[in-house]
Amino acid sequence: MDEGFIKRLVTTIKCGICSRRYQGEDVRILGHYGDLWFLSVYCAACHSQGLVAAVIKEGQLPELITDLAEAEYDKFREMDAVSENDLLDIHDFLKNFDGDFSHVFFQE
Repeated sequence: MDEGFIKRLVTTIKCGICSRRYQGEDVRILGHYGDLWFLSVYCAACHSQGLVAAVIKEGQLPELITDLAEAEYDKFREMDAVSENDLLDIHDFLKNFDGDFSHVFFQE
């Protein structure tokens, strides 16, 4: 497994003391035994140090667990991704939204 990939995975976690995300330069790979990896982490913000032990396996993706029916899943999977304009539209809507959902869903 690529050590750069392992370091990038660790940058998704936060320091247990100050909640700052670790940066790539804060992570040092100590070694691994099969799928079990040992890493040293250092937080530049609060100067704490830690040891990370992680099981990282290559292989197939985990099974998707969802409450959607198969037809719903297929429908949403084929839809376009959310665009920047979609986000701007919902932002504009929420800026003036008064919280009354009955007005939104039951307009006559």
